[in-house]
Amino acid sequence: MVVQQNKPFKVWGKAESGRKVVIHADWLSGSTEVYADTTGDFMAIIPVPKALKGDFTPHRMDVIAGGEKVALTNLLIGDVWLCSGQSNMQFAVKEMKDAEQVIYKADQPHIRLLNVALNFSETPLTNFRGEWQNCSPESVREFSAVGYSFGKKLLDSLQFPIGLVFTGIGASGVQAYIPKEDLANDTMLNRVYLQPYLADPKSKEPIDGGFSFEKVIRPYLLYNAMVHPLINLSVKGFIWYQGEANHLERASYVRATQTMITSWRSDFSQGELPFYYVQIAPFFHDEENPTLAFDAYFREAQEKVADLNNTYMVSTMDVGEAKDLHPKNKRPVGERLAAVALNRVYHKLDVSYQGPVMDDVSFHGKRAYVSFEPETLGNGLQTNDGQPPKFFYVAGSDRIFYPAEALIDGERIVVESDKVTEIASVRYAFFNYPVTNLENKAGFPALPFRTDRWEETLNENR
Repeated sequence: MVVQQNKPFKVWGKAESGRKVVIHADWLSGSTEVYADTTGDFMAIIPVPKALKGDFTPHRMDVIAGGEKVALTNLLIGDVWLCSGQSNMQFAVKEMKDAEQVIYKADQPHIRLLNVALNFSETPLTNFRGEWQNCSPESVREFSAVGYSFGKKLLDSLQFPIGLVFTGIGASGVQAYIPKEDLANDTMLNRVYLQPYLADPKSKEPIDGGFSFEKVIRPYLLYNAMVHPLINLSVKGFIWYQGEANHLERASYVRATQTMITSWRSDFSQGELPFYYVQIAPFFHDEENPTLAFDAYFREAQEKVADLNNTYMVSTMDVGEAKDLHPKNKRPVGERLAAVALNRVYHKLDVSYQGPVMDDVSFHGKRAYVSFEPETLGNGLQTNDGQPPKFFYVAGSDRIFYPAEALIDGERIVVESDKVTEIASVRYAFFNYPVTNLENKAGFPALPFRTDRWEETLNENR
């Protein structure tokens, strides 16, 4: 495994009540002794040094109680990141674009992988099924493509060991990853998620560990079985790709995700751990109709999650596939998450990680000028295909949107339409399935936006 660097490391388990347990790690000069309590539980906390660039020394830890010894070998000291979410995070390396080439090059024993087995529980568990593996062509095949792409970029840049823990499952809802008491203590979350489940007869039935689409959206069960068992683990932070299961929600999703983040940070007891997440990709939902915008409103809601401190959202608008809910081009997604971490966690300030974010718009009859937050422009605007920027729409006061022509004018976009004589709103990539081409020169896509605050209509959400 990878032991989290530069933090206290917990060693816990079961022994005979009152039994002395001795822990010795080879990076420490002495041993640590603790005693099992009346229930047989013990926990020791030992220091771990800072990881050094280029240091891939394998370490050993012995845990001894009476005549019994457990030896943990081939330990590396580095950073551990927890990867979670639904199918686009679970999406395996073997399914990603250029999979065979990626797998062929994946003999990387300084990355360690841990898949937490699917399980559900009505009450919080302390154990899970899963084992650490060296990253190899064999082990990486079934691992998260986003998680692996993230970890590989970190290893390549930082040159010290990276541990990746995947704990998630396709089709799961955010409510499944939140403790029951945190749902109960929030009026909105209690009403939207918890009470409807508790009122359902299914909540009284025994639950097994097998997958079903219905079970993975039940509140708190995945948290109990797949997050709670990990909370003693020292980690560097979290990456998260989820949302499709909740895509018709708005304020409740923002509240739920922020509650989940706050809850996890509290449970792991390591401060405001970084939490970086992915905006859902373009998808047409079997209807090629650019007036349908329910996913656009959801992406807008996802942006608001980042109002919470030490969080950041990355976009996939340019690497999605409009007719595939599970786009195969996962490497840029993982690498964008890694770029955020490299800049914000590892203080590599020369690493770009932001795409253009709309800042202001000025209207001049049938023309509008869109400007962007200066720090998100990088070295300027461009398109990834050399064509004019796509998917700009404009409306007048009648709120009827028409496709508009757009061109890059220095650090702004000029938008124009002969169909609208007095533009009142500009929208960019603001429907379900636009695969975009507008980006900055660092290759990060512009975030979808709208300049109006008009209410979402039934027409857009049918």
